[in-house]
Amino acid sequence: MREKDYESKGIGCYMFRIDDDTVIDATMHGNAARFINHSCDPNCYSRVVDILGKKHIIIFALRRILRGEELTYDYKFPIEEDKIPCTCGTRRCRKYLN
Repeated sequence: MREKDYESKGIGCYMFRIDDDTVIDATMHGNAARFINHSCDPNCYSRVVDILGKKHIIIFALRRILRGEELTYDYKFPIEEDKIPCTCGTRRCRKYLN
């Protein structure tokens, strides 16, 4: 419901699915990590970890990242019939986020 509400208001949507039942919505209250973009050839990856019974999203580097280089990870959206075009521009681009 929130995603559709944000879309109807022209607000960018910054959500991260933790599991089948939990989604973190950083659209209105999130840190700078919410702006990490998707890439089909990313320099980072994300993991959900449990720390003292609370789930956290951790971003890890896949390689050395140069100063000023954009951080990216693969959003790994589920495959759906309605395709979301990918504009990452890498040689490994799959053309769609899902």
